[in-house]
Amino acid sequence: MAEPLVRLRGVDKAYVDHVVTPVLHGIDLTVLPGEFIALTGPSGSGKSTLLNLIGLLDRPTAGEVYLEGRATSALNDAELTRLRARRLGFVFQFHHLLPAFTAVENVELPMLADRGRRDPELRARAARLLESIGLGDRMPYLAPDLSGGQQPRVAIARAHAGDPPQVLADEPTGNLDTESGRQVLELVRRINRERHTAFIIVTHDERIAHQCDRIVHLVDGRIVGDDAP
Repeated sequence: MAEPLVRLRGVDKAYVDHVVTPVLHGIDLTVLPGEFIALTGPSGSGKSTLLNLIGLLDRPTAGEVYLEGRATSALNDAELTRLRARRLGFVFQFHHLLPAFTAVENVELPMLADRGRRDPELRARAARLLESIGLGDRMPYLAPDLSGGQQPRVAIARAHAGDPPQVLADEPTGNLDTESGRQVLELVRRINRERHTAFIIVTHDERIAHQCDRIVHLVDGRIVGDDAP
């Protein structure tokens, strides 16, 4: 059996703001290389919180998050940032493309941040990624000049720029029309199959969930289902 990319054991998460608000309770979850997972559940069930913990954007209140066999609780913030940059990709509902940057600059940015200096190969890789998803002619376009269907595709290329073994996507089709959403899902599925990249996709859309290989369902901060669709 392959080494898990992510393993959560007994993970709790609570927020403290005058009162303690528990969000996640006793989460046990394993993600293997190449998996294509939907994370579902009603609003307030803890989906985004769980995704943030898997993505090392937040720390659990209790329990442990292992990334590729490495316990992350003992890492400091700088070590978590480096690990996150090199081993994880992120796609958000609102894409978060930088408006003053072109499409190719947005894709290049995470590689540049990791390398710490400019390198012609980084720009060339960003250009190849855009070419591979049919947006080669949009490389010089500023982010606001891209269409609503093109922006999420650029965001997916950016998430994949460092060739991470897994990508976390929070409602990546939530603001898209049906056709644009279909194109985005086809793109991430293609990357999953061709590059063996694992995807965890938070979604409220049952149609998207049932195109995934595994559905993890949260209710009130607990995993109540983990099955094939």
